[in-house]
Amino acid sequence: METRALGPNGPQVSLVGLGCNNFGWRIDLENTRKVIDKAIDLGITHFDTSDIYGNTKSEQMMGEVFGNRRKNVVIATKWGRLPDARHGLRGRREYIRKCAEASLKRLKTDYIDVYYMHEPDPETPVDETLGALNELIQEGKVRYIAASNFLVPDIEAAAASAKKNKTAMYVAAQEEYRLTERGIEKSVVPALKKDGLGLVPFFPLGGGALTGKYRRDAEMPAGSRLTEVEKKGENRFLDPHWDTIEKLTEFAEKRGHTILELAFSWLAQRPLVSSIIAGATKPEQLEANAKAVAWKLSPADMAEVDKIVPPGK
Repeated sequence: METRALGPNGPQVSLVGLGCNNFGWRIDLENTRKVIDKAIDLGITHFDTSDIYGNTKSEQMMGEVFGNRRKNVVIATKWGRLPDARHGLRGRREYIRKCAEASLKRLKTDYIDVYYMHEPDPETPVDETLGALNELIQEGKVRYIAASNFLVPDIEAAAASAKKNKTAMYVAAQEEYRLTERGIEKSVVPALKKDGLGLVPFFPLGGGALTGKYRRDAEMPAGSRLTEVEKKGENRFLDPHWDTIEKLTEFAEKRGHTILELAFSWLAQRPLVSSIIAGATKPEQLEANAKAVAWKLSPADMAEVDKIVPPGK
């Protein structure tokens, strides 16, 4: 498994990571163990979770499963989206410390490798937020910090604060990014490059829309994530994108590949991308994900993809 730095100043992580949002929600402890064991067998070292995933059960299950393998992996978790994490509180020093201590306890670890602010807090001074995170780093409870769902003003404000106060700065940002969602290329990606942050795309497969298991006008597969979403109304991952998905599928299949392989390999060749995190409920899904980055698209291939999905769209 290829490894990359999580941004210019972050730790080394596997190019394919594991999103742990299914733990405690869609799969139980026994199946979580199977998925994590397979990930480690495949050379995946980057495990991404949050205190809100599985209503805190994701962190708890990970703490149960890793054991003495903890030192061999990079655990990223997040704070800031639990029900009490309102604006004006989630960025406060006392709240950050409370959340960090709770995550450390659930994960059964002495340190968090990468601690993400799950959403910005426009009502709390960024100086206070970064100051609190800097304290956690100095105490050895957090090794690196990162941002999630930040817009350009949030990134720039954090960079200015870190420079002014000589505190730690975010090493990476998680943003929604994939073949059918390229909007961040217009402004967010340039801001990340300017301020020295790596990019970790979330929803890289659009909740499964880019795996090939969904077909227009075909019956939705039982038990799948987007089948459940479909029952609740318009599916934002599929319904607006069928034409594009079909063109991308045709593009990949003409070259002897799947749309899953295209989705991963395309992201792997995008600027700033450090690691591609996708969830999995079964070990075989991880095997497919790990193999999917092997396709090295040529410049002509990348240009053809741009014709199907224009940059910044």
